Amino acid sequence: MTRQVKSRQRVQDHGEVFTNEREVNAMLDMVKQETERIESRFLEPACGNGNFLAEVLRRKLAVVTQQYKKNPDDYMRYAFVAVSSLYGVDILEDNAQECRDRLFEIVESEARRAIKNPDEAFLDAVRYLLNKNVLCGDALTLKDSNGNPITFAEWSLVTGDKVKRRDFLLSELLDGNTNMGETLSLFSFDEANEGGIRTHTDWEYDSEIDAYIPSAIKEYPLTNYWEVQRYE
Repeated sequence: MTRQVKSRQRVQDHGEVFTNEREVNAMLDMVKQETERIESRFLEPACGNGNFLAEVLRRKLAVVTQQYKKNPDDYMRYAFVAVSSLYGVDILEDNAQECRDRLFEIVESEARRAIKNPDEAFLDAVRYLLNKNVLCGDALTLKDSNGNPITFAEWSLVTGDKVKRRDFLLSELLDGNTNMGETLSLFSFDEANEGGIRTHTDWEYDSEIDAYIPSAIKEYPLTNYWEVQRYE
């Protein structure tokens, strides 16, 4: 059973209580189809040490294994996509780091089980992704631990092994999503109102998700997925 409390002091100081495994699975089963779609993106705004993200990752990797275990190159490509789809924020750095380590261990373990010898370049890229996608910060103020606006990268598999990275401010990604107590879909903005799709004059239409999104604050050249850290 998952430990729900690290210490009384942390509960008093930060209200830190982790969700147990049974509740995690019950909640994720409500959006089961999305948790098993390799490319669907999730944000956990108070991720703790990763109880929700770990289970979503396991479900996604199970699909990757089922579909691609006979081809190691395909397996690593789509495992990369699965990892790149998960985002987390926690106010405590030790939780954020524990979450990164936990997710990496899941990827490494599942990859070794599915394809025996995953490339080190693939594992390095996964660790880099997790350092970018799981951050220490405050999801209420939308600032990171240094007081800067939280920025997340969108990773999109464009063609073959080529990945496109675009950086966005979390504050704009969540514009219109005010319920910070739930796991949220990220980079998804088809919010209905009386006029139909909700748009902003400075947003752009993304045909991949059939919705409007904010303009990226930075874009990177296309690169092989195992070389994403080249353009830091």
